[in-house]
Amino acid sequence: MKKDELINIIVEEIIARQTRIPVPVTISNRHVHIDEQARKILFGENTLKVKRFLGQPGEFAAEETVRVIGPKGHFDKVRIIGPERKACQVELSVGDCFHLGIEPIVRDSGKCEGTPGIYLMGPCGAVQLKQGVIVAKRHIHMTPADAKKFGVKDNQMVRIRFNKGIRRGILGDVLIRVSESYALECHLDIEEANALGIKNNDMVYMETGGI
Repeated sequence: MKKDELINIIVEEIIARQTRIPVPVTISNRHVHIDEQARKILFGENTLKVKRFLGQPGEFAAEETVRVIGPKGHFDKVRIIGPERKACQVELSVGDCFHLGIEPIVRDSGKCEGTPGIYLMGPCGAVQLKQGVIVAKRHIHMTPADAKKFGVKDNQMVRIRFNKGIRRGILGDVLIRVSESYALECHLDIEEANALGIKNNDMVYMETGGI
């Protein structure tokens, strides 16, 4: 490694340590978002029932679940996350994708063009999705006020550091998502969280000094 490169790494680390911002974590297991048409096919005319509210305003884990069916396997009782969306989306881990026999594609939520499809089965019927299966890109939700306070902007990439336990470490390429409708929260999937020993409601530290 050249001297200038080493100096740049040291400077970046010093800056990162000066800009660490605590953010609470929510861990996402496999789940499904559905639109109105899919809800009617899967569950009839019944609306989604709230099992418990989630950290993001208005979002909830529904009582309803579906079977997710891929070319090589399936998962039963996969939770629906409400409210309904404009399009269906299935969020899985990389290991889930391997189990189902589909290609794991990492995407930001809502960007489903060119992603694999899958079958969903509910008590009233089945839906074939032509696309919409993603491994969600790790991200941090925040309001515009938060973004201004922390000196970051929408779609910026940062990194997070977890300091507890024997598996503590750093994750890079964490996407910032900014909206008035969000609450401050870092979303990781279950594999990412397990890799560092992170549990729900643990605190990670966002570092804006490098990716």
